[in-house]
Amino acid sequence: MTTSTAPVSVFDLFTIGIGPSSSHTVGPMKAAAAFAEDLRRAGTTDSVESVRVEIFGSLTATGHGHGTFTAVLLGLDGAQSARIDSGEVERRLADITASGTVSSAQGNESPAGSRTSCCDR
Repeated sequence: MTTSTAPVSVFDLFTIGIGPSSSHTVGPMKAAAAFAEDLRRAGTTDSVESVRVEIFGSLTATGHGHGTFTAVLLGLDGAQSARIDSGEVERRLADITASGTVSSAQGNESPAGSRTSCCDR
């Protein structure tokens, strides 16, 4: 039997994301960003009237306190968990709330704010 080793870095052990719990924000942010990117690629962002996000599993118990809904809004706005500056989070959320839209990195606007509903299941 031949054994081999693979290099492991400390960066393989941790996920970078907004806090307080990256396990409750990284996945939801990536999923929301992927959804927004799919809309953009399909050319359908202008036809979106509202977005409803349903949270399942353990996220339902801790989603509000651990930043899941914040992560979803930021993901819809085009943010990437490993690249967003934590100092930007509050400003971007305020912009989303004030405008009622998520503008995403691609410059397309889709409804958000009060027209985006995040609910627990």
